[in-house]
Amino acid sequence: MIDFAFLSDTLLKLSAALPVTLGLFFASFVLGGLLALAILAMRMSRNPLLSGFARAYILVFRGSPLLIQLFLIYYGLGQFEVIRHSFVWPVLREPFFCAVAALALCTASYTAEIFRGGLLAIPNGQIEAGLACGMSRWLLLRRIIAPVMLRYAQPAYSTEAILLVKSTALASLVTVWDVTGVAQQIIQRTYRTMEVFICAALIYLILNFIIVQIYAWIERGLSPRPRPPAADRPSALAGEKHD
Repeated sequence: MIDFAFLSDTLLKLSAALPVTLGLFFASFVLGGLLALAILAMRMSRNPLLSGFARAYILVFRGSPLLIQLFLIYYGLGQFEVIRHSFVWPVLREPFFCAVAALALCTASYTAEIFRGGLLAIPNGQIEAGLACGMSRWLLLRRIIAPVMLRYAQPAYSTEAILLVKSTALASLVTVWDVTGVAQQIIQRTYRTMEVFICAALIYLILNFIIVQIYAWIERGLSPRPRPPAADRPSALAGEKHD
């Protein structure tokens, strides 16, 4: 028999932890996106030091497990006295902010490569046309480069956002009581693993469905609208009488 009372009570308890999960996601998503732009600028730089640093950063954070990165930030940095006596220690001693830092650093490495792929896919003719029209570099970036790059990067970027939502579940391993952390607490008290994790999976599924719909709306906004055929355009002579 399905215990609907237990399922509904579990969903309510897990939903109470939803703000923590959303906070992890939005904070790491924004910080990771900003860091990815900086990494992208260094990756595309002609300076070998900046480009080499960006390559090494991407290699390290894409090539190592996120769980290990999280443990190194949460458990490892506190072992250094210089960190404990620095201005960043009030932030790094909090599990929530350590989880945000780990998630942001990791997603920035993937996002930088996603943006780089979108940037390299921009046809040179569009950039040359903008320069030929007298656009400044800032206007060219705002009107041509950024929209086209985002349009090309959008499918992969939406996938990265979905993976980031699911990666927030690892924060429970450093005592951040998000949806997964609260689910583990309920399981320790009730020993009803299947029902609790089904409820948690349902919440993550709903979150990812909302993200997919948001990115679909963004994709429609970034996609160029086709012009109507010449025969369907309003004629300048419409309304005039013809003999």
